[in-house]
Amino acid sequence: ATAAAADKPAKSKWNRKNPFPSPLAATRRLSAEGSAKEIHHYEFDLADSGITYAAGDALAVLPVNDPELVSAILACLDLDGALAAEESTLFETVLKTREIRTPGKDLIAAVAEASPDGGLADIVRRDDRDALDSFLWGRDILDLLEENPSARFTADELLGLLRPQQSPQYSISSSPLASPDRIHLTVASVRHSPEPGARSHGGVCSTYLSDRIADGDLTGIWLQPNNAFSVPEDADRPVIMVGPGTGIAPFRGFLHERAEAGATGGNWLFFGDQHRATDYIYEDELTDLEEKGVLTKLSLAFSRDQAEKVYVQTRMREEAEELYRWLEDGAYFYVCGDASRMAKDVETALLDVIAEQSGGSENAALEYLATLKKEKRYVRDVY
Repeated sequence: ATAAAADKPAKSKWNRKNPFPSPLAATRRLSAEGSAKEIHHYEFDLADSGITYAAGDALAVLPVNDPELVSAILACLDLDGALAAEESTLFETVLKTREIRTPGKDLIAAVAEASPDGGLADIVRRDDRDALDSFLWGRDILDLLEENPSARFTADELLGLLRPQQSPQYSISSSPLASPDRIHLTVASVRHSPEPGARSHGGVCSTYLSDRIADGDLTGIWLQPNNAFSVPEDADRPVIMVGPGTGIAPFRGFLHERAEAGATGGNWLFFGDQHRATDYIYEDELTDLEEKGVLTKLSLAFSRDQAEKVYVQTRMREEAEELYRWLEDGAYFYVCGDASRMAKDVETALLDVIAEQSGGSENAALEYLATLKKEKRYVRDVY
């Protein structure tokens, strides 16, 4: 059987050079007070954009920088906001079109050249990538300029040294079958201080969404189709989804899609975070989907609610027999979230489950996984 899911959309006229000005239709905080994380749910109105999306796609968002940080950078350089080469005030140009958090190679080289006796210059001369990464960790552009007072640039030099503003892509957490006129995002606000009492650094786009726009404000968006990450065309196929934290985003869309399409295949979600009391986002929705029989099985892993830390891969190993049976029954296996640790740990656990339950060797498990990939039944959306 084939689910009556929305067809993959045709190419949109909206893109980075021509983003759609979407009204922010709704916002709510998902993580509770006391959580170490700050996760929000956002809904963007597609209005008359003509944008059609599919569950599993991503949305690019064009943020506006923090005006206080822009002012601090310009003040540090003794630049006043006068007209620059781009025929706009320097302040407005930097605010809306330049990356002002992470220094790029041109700016790094210019600062090093202006401060030849500094530690950065020594690293650049040695072309030591690891040392540069360590040096830049916890430092942003303002830090770099404050630490190197001899590095001073004109307005046009600064614009040439700053990279274009980045536009992060977020996994869409809705389905067009359930929400054709709005795209939902699930975003964690990124904030950190290099040391206690230091100036807080924030993710440009995540804090733009949480701090600097309100419902009704227009934000530039465009669709980033992800054809490889979509629900199975065969509605009878079971689906296993591993998405801790904000990695749940596309799977919320998948579950709504499967529910609306009347898919008969089972749906198994592995979800987790630090604490159930503060970090169990979309709990009411997941409970409702369980009660309706859409969510066949829900395996939860809250790592810090007990002495021994428990993660989604822990639950996978505990459920090894049933997990392998689902795979043998043709299940699709999806992973979304952190690429550096979680996704690797999940793959290791999956290989262990396959080897243990099949009674085969490690090589045989690797071959089994390779077959899943070839059949497009092992799919990852990691970052």
